[in-house]
Amino acid sequence: MVNLSKRITGVDELMDDFGLPASQLDPVLKGLGNLNAWFGGHQMLIKALQAFPVQAGDLISDWGCGGGDSLKAIAAWAQKQNLPLQLTGVDAAPAAIEFAKKETRAYPNINYLQADVLSDTWQENQFDIIISTLFTHHFEDEEWIQLIRQMYHSAKRGIIITDLHRHWLLYYALIAITTTIIPNKMMRYDAPLSVQRGFKKHELEHLLKRAGITHYKIKWKWAFRWEVIIYKS
Repeated sequence: MVNLSKRITGVDELMDDFGLPASQLDPVLKGLGNLNAWFGGHQMLIKALQAFPVQAGDLISDWGCGGGDSLKAIAAWAQKQNLPLQLTGVDAAPAAIEFAKKETRAYPNINYLQADVLSDTWQENQFDIIISTLFTHHFEDEEWIQLIRQMYHSAKRGIIITDLHRHWLLYYALIAITTTIIPNKMMRYDAPLSVQRGFKKHELEHLLKRAGITHYKIKWKWAFRWEVIIYKS
């Protein structure tokens, strides 16, 4: 049985290499988008936006947008609701940005920025709401704190984060899925490692405290995800 008592540190996932070519990254982004849809990640995010609540004309930015699947799901939902939104995906990997553009080309209200989320280029209150899905576990604790502070600086109204609950059942389920249902060598390596880099609730609470965040709520969501909502007002 794998030891998940502590977050694993000092080990990168293969997809953390921003220089990966499209031939290697595209199948992984497609697979991750499918997993996010299958496990209810898109609906969870939309429900969180509804509860915020999201408003007509809001500028929403997805940090660590990957293949753009979350933005695509939000855009499709907003279109059905006749809710005008401006959506901006941010990712440091050029191949991810190009893949996301192709996947979401039917939605003119989605644009993308290739940028480092930890850079000092972000403006105060630049976006109404910042979202992040299955992304923050890529950061070591000190970087995670820096990331949250940056998000807090750049979000006018608040932040919605979903990320992995470090649990043995999810760990072995992802091994099975990436071996049989979505057989991919990179995903087979990265998926269980991402669980090892995931969180327990008390760890998130401790990190948020260190980041100076006091107005927030954390909820457990299926399948083995934490939803962290941070409010600015």
